[in-house]
Amino acid sequence: MKSSDPRTTDKRLVASLSGGFLLLFVLLALFDLQQMTQWINLSFAWVLDIFGPLWQVWMLANLVIALVLGFTRYGDIRLGGHVSPESSTFRWLAVIMCTLLAGGGVFWSAAEPMYHYLSTPPVFEEAPAGISAISAGLAQSFMHWGFMAWAALGTLSALVVVHAHYDRGMAMRPRTLLYPILGKKIENHWLGTVADAVSIIAVAAGTIGPIGFLATQLGFSFEALLGWENNYMLQLAILGGLVLIYTVSASTGINKGIQWLSSANVVLALVLLVIILLFGPGGFIIDSFLNAMGLYLQDFMPMALTRHNDEWMGWWTLFFWGWFIGYGPMMALFIARISRGRTLRELVVAVAIMAPLVTNFWFAALGGAGIFYEESMAGVISEPLAAGGLPAALLGVTQQLPFAEFMVPAFLVLTVVFVATTGDSMAYAIAMAISGDRTPRTRDRIFWALTMGLVAAVLLRMGEGGISALQSFIVITAAPVSLLLLPVLWTGPKVAHIMAYEQGIVPHKERHEEREDPASDAKLP
Repeated sequence: MKSSDPRTTDKRLVASLSGGFLLLFVLLALFDLQQMTQWINLSFAWVLDIFGPLWQVWMLANLVIALVLGFTRYGDIRLGGHVSPESSTFRWLAVIMCTLLAGGGVFWSAAEPMYHYLSTPPVFEEAPAGISAISAGLAQSFMHWGFMAWAALGTLSALVVVHAHYDRGMAMRPRTLLYPILGKKIENHWLGTVADAVSIIAVAAGTIGPIGFLATQLGFSFEALLGWENNYMLQLAILGGLVLIYTVSASTGINKGIQWLSSANVVLALVLLVIILLFGPGGFIIDSFLNAMGLYLQDFMPMALTRHNDEWMGWWTLFFWGWFIGYGPMMALFIARISRGRTLRELVVAVAIMAPLVTNFWFAALGGAGIFYEESMAGVISEPLAAGGLPAALLGVTQQLPFAEFMVPAFLVLTVVFVATTGDSMAYAIAMAISGDRTPRTRDRIFWALTMGLVAAVLLRMGEGGISALQSFIVITAAPVSLLLLPVLWTGPKVAHIMAYEQGIVPHKERHEEREDPASDAKLP
């Protein structure tokens, strides 16, 4: 009978564990938010203390290994075999950019450079006198959203998933990251169930956070601009509109709604960027970007490996590293799904080089414009930022831009679409992770899209404390996920060698021996 099929049972178990955990989180928050927040803060500190150094080393090693593979003969590997890509290069890049940039593009790009401009990051506290606060603030932001951050979201991990799924017939689930070590036994084992569940929980938490923050940001903006009271009903209405947009997009699939929404978002972002450069402080932005990029590259290693000021690291670098690592397995699935037919070199260049450079320039444009206006009139950006946090920063910057009557609503639309492109792609990825199918059922995509919106609605009902607790919880979920991702540092190169041999890139005498099941002799508990 179908119900006795172990694969069906396993899928139901993964869905029950991941969905049940989110339900438990919401119930605990409703029962006693203060107590739950205290538990989360204690766990947050413990995780950073134990896993923080590991995350820093992993992030750096992952980038270095990906670049080495991408720019040697292994870069010629064709992902998923010699087939034609499903979409144009522009649409492929648009989906990648919009899926991964959402949180940074709308919540942090205007605020983070200003935070670091006002309060010098620890690594630059004793810097030579020639380094300006502008360059230091932007360079630190580039570190958090640059090369290491992007590489963590889909280079080596995506390569392992591609090999396991397309070359070895494994279902497209997070557990495939363990295939090079444990073989096909992982497909129907409890360890694979745990790997899938923690990956889904981590990415759901990481997506629900921006969804909830978007409602608070737009509520703040509508109150400031139109005088509407920023209450729960307004935020709920905003959330409902957002959920409707990304649910429809997710239901229509990657080649329709997701690609269309991402492409439209990129075009709008480019138009706004051109307006800022031509009619705003374009010269200041370009100069600041070049100076900050030079400082970022010059002090890359100190910023990547610094262990000074644990409290600051927890608020900034390690928080971001935990967030991105939590996204890692699910993003590996999504990128593997949309990148079939591309070469490994194309993937590395797109994800680990081009996307970070575009992101850094975007941060320099919005964050740099904010710094420019702050230097012109002290307090014009910093005072709203101190009073209203992240939502106030973006609104403060856009109100100072030329054609503000157009730029403010345009950036609000961009904000909605940025978050929607993450919501639809992550609903799609979660449905893939549970079903194991490259094209999961429409009803499963809709279910997870609505579920994330429902959890955000409940947390919003409790005020910003609920969303803030979830943000800290994101870092906690990254602890088990980082153990799942750790092996890709050595299995990624191994898989690259196997694929290169099978595609005739590596000569026979250099073949890396592999059994059909690389762990046929392994004994799993």
